[in-house]
Amino acid sequence: MKIAVTYDNGTVFQHFGKTQFFKIYDIENGTVTDSTVIDNSGLGHEALAGLLADKAIDVLICGGMGPGAQAALAEAGVEVVAGASGDADAAVAAYLKGELVSTGVNCDHDDHEHHEEEQACGCGEEGGCEGGCCGGGCAGCGPQIEGKNVGKTVRVHYRGTFNDGTQFDSSYDRGEPLEFICGAGMMIFGFDAAVAKMDVGQIIDVHLMPEEAYGPKDPNQVIKLLQAQLPGSEGLEVGERVYLEDNMGRQFGVTVVDKTDTEITFDANHEMAGKELNFRIELVEVN
Repeated sequence: MKIAVTYDNGTVFQHFGKTQFFKIYDIENGTVTDSTVIDNSGLGHEALAGLLADKAIDVLICGGMGPGAQAALAEAGVEVVAGASGDADAAVAAYLKGELVSTGVNCDHDDHEHHEEEQACGCGEEGGCEGGCCGGGCAGCGPQIEGKNVGKTVRVHYRGTFNDGTQFDSSYDRGEPLEFICGAGMMIFGFDAAVAKMDVGQIIDVHLMPEEAYGPKDPNQVIKLLQAQLPGSEGLEVGERVYLEDNMGRQFGVTVVDKTDTEITFDANHEMAGKELNFRIELVEVN
């Protein structure tokens, strides 16, 4: 048996769609025999359900989870235990003891004020989901994807670059096509929408504006605090990635973007927010 936990810094990461790390636990006879942390290279457009299925994961323990992502994981045969928080190892131990109960779909997309204040999801009021806890798979959020491949399991090779030509990801380099369910919210919108209309063997180039990818930079996601309000912040450096807690005790990732003698400023936007992205996509297989 294998258990995966959305992971960072020893804790259960709270946004499934934004997670960049999973801690994988090998279980035998109800006991952890080995564990390792895997990195998906910070790729929010990674088909996370397909990634977990490829790793033969039986159970996913996570924080926030929306209906689209949960459906995709169910299709991949992965049991979801959502609503977990705190220490990752402790969450796994609780699951093995039968003490960890899933909250199921726990991303309320009707409560936009809740999202803005607590940053529990990445739901934009105009652009739909921006790769938040639901992995972009919010029912009723944003435009719907149409095309002959919607609802089918697809395998694609792709190369992603910024406008200056810098490559940020490539399935070719990993030697393995990316597998996901088209239209299930497992990918950023523009990538998913492009694949929906492709033929097997076709290769296309797409240019995505931020609204089709991770959304524009949201100034409301920039948080300025007095260092006195945050014990230990005096040791943080600009560019460092850390985690804060909302008023319900859920953690969310932020980057230190500015610091004075008395104040510290954090940016909770996704690291790809505001960026134009380019993809060369090759559709390998459709099932």
